[in-house]
Amino acid sequence: MVPNMMAVNAALPVKSVQELIALAKAKPGTLNYGSGGNGPAAHLATEYFKLMTKTDIQHIPYKGTAPAITDLIAGQVSLAITGVPPLLPHVKSGKLRALGVATAKRLPVLPELPTIAEAGVPGYEATQWYGVLAPAATPRDVVARLNAEIVKALQRTEVRDRLAGAAAEPVGNTPEQFQAFIKTEIARWAPVVKASGARPD
Repeated sequence: MVPNMMAVNAALPVKSVQELIALAKAKPGTLNYGSGGNGPAAHLATEYFKLMTKTDIQHIPYKGTAPAITDLIAGQVSLAITGVPPLLPHVKSGKLRALGVATAKRLPVLPELPTIAEAGVPGYEATQWYGVLAPAATPRDVVARLNAEIVKALQRTEVRDRLAGAAAEPVGNTPEQFQAFIKTEIARWAPVVKASGARPD
């Protein structure tokens, strides 16, 4: 699991999620946000934020996260909700201002930063997740063996330390738990995709 963070250009006159919402409502359609394209996690995370806050913020799709963040630093876009790893160095340097994390609880690497939910958007959570999938016809014993080896690798100190350095959290659940999680994610994100009209590039 990789947490998302909301960050704004340092010159944008807002210092909290509530101030951002107020500015977006006072000037509908004038703020914009960058993401790594049409359809990825950062695009949907921000569309979810717009849906929950009833704000009009324009989407600027880029060909990847790096150019989106470059333009965020330069002030070409107002904000982004994307993974913590690419944003964190720029937040620490003062080039970007973090307003909140899109997780259910605060992050150990940024304990002073509130979650977006506690900063004024109750129930908001948009975390990126990654997993290993196999073809549906893969024998159960093969799936079980792969799962056991992956979980074992995730328990290794060097792996956990590397993930923690990127503010990521190893999960290592069972195939059945992962399948159930995917179903709940599809149900949660389907209305966001429908409301936003998001289509992958």
